[in-house]
Amino acid sequence: MSYVEVPGAKVPIRMWADPATVEEGAMRQLHNVATLPWIKGLAVMPDVHYGKGATVGSVIAMQGAVCPAAVGVDIGCGMSAVKTSLTANDLPGDLSRLRSKIEQAIPVGRGMHADPVDPGRLHGFATAGWEDFWGRFEGVADAVKFRRDRAVKQMGTLGSGNHFVEFCLDEANSVWLMLHSGSRNIGKELADHHIGQAQKLPHNQGLVDRDLAVFIADTPQMAAYRNDLFWAQEYAKHNRAIMMGLFQDVVRKEFKKARVTFEPVISAHHNYVSEERYDGMDLLITRKGAIRAGSGEFGIIPGSMGTGSYIVKGLGNVASFNSASHGAGRRMSRGAAKKRFSTKDLEDQTRGVECRKDSGVVDEIPAAYKPIEQVIDQQRDLVEVVAKLKQVVCVKG
Repeated sequence: MSYVEVPGAKVPIRMWADPATVEEGAMRQLHNVATLPWIKGLAVMPDVHYGKGATVGSVIAMQGAVCPAAVGVDIGCGMSAVKTSLTANDLPGDLSRLRSKIEQAIPVGRGMHADPVDPGRLHGFATAGWEDFWGRFEGVADAVKFRRDRAVKQMGTLGSGNHFVEFCLDEANSVWLMLHSGSRNIGKELADHHIGQAQKLPHNQGLVDRDLAVFIADTPQMAAYRNDLFWAQEYAKHNRAIMMGLFQDVVRKEFKKARVTFEPVISAHHNYVSEERYDGMDLLITRKGAIRAGSGEFGIIPGSMGTGSYIVKGLGNVASFNSASHGAGRRMSRGAAKKRFSTKDLEDQTRGVECRKDSGVVDEIPAAYKPIEQVIDQQRDLVEVVAKLKQVVCVKG
């Protein structure tokens, strides 16, 4: 489908979703964003749903301003995927050992490494700039500086919620490795700190929603936020790279006889800010639950833990600010999912997938998400499908 244009206060709201199916709270948030004085455009992805301040699944273009809550608290959260030389024929009948080995290599939930991961020991890992990255930590907000030891040990860890590590098969039975994670606790603490700072500023006192507080260009507060934001985005990218290196090491060891090789890794943020130019204007583009989908750019759009995911290539649609959805998108809250579904439902909906099937992940049950095929179909003018993947192992946070 192409987008539907809904009237907004300062800019029209371009929606790659049926407005009639979008929850009332999310529509209210979209209209609130469209009232911001600095807004230059708003694109809404088919996985749109209610969030903090701004919806998940929205692309917000502003000039001379940025809204921290519209980035999300997991700064730099995103996906990585890589195709391997393995095929379905290489896999054992029982995949529980593989899941166990992945869980041993990559801490999940609130877990962290006992000692920081040395990137130099990971096969083929590029370590250039690593010391410079950690050196720049001294320049981030004082409120989080004492967290460095924890941040170092959490580098290369999954986290919780909807984060995952998966072993997948495409339609040609080739094996892919895929994972989803972000900037861990340090990114959240930086986000929370700056959202609080923005809410105190005088120019934000009359906003329709205090969670839409912004920083203004050429101010000390904006400079501080941009510094910390871009550092956290880089942390998230490094975190996924370390995890993918650990994941590949597990696969090399478990399939030693196959002498596994890997294609280049595809990596994409879906909670972040970038500087881009549209219609002759330099804009700050905030993607909260959206990926960049410039012409020919690869992206990853995952479904739920029992359905599957898509590797896509962007079509460069400027109406969406070169963007696409970041996943299937929730159709009910975690609390609602826990009340509605049981572990038996989870077992039924994840049949054939080696994964957790206990009460701790019922809120991630496939039925709590929108159908991924429908979400893909609604953005055929934003991306083309390169590969459809189905997980056979899923490690959840």
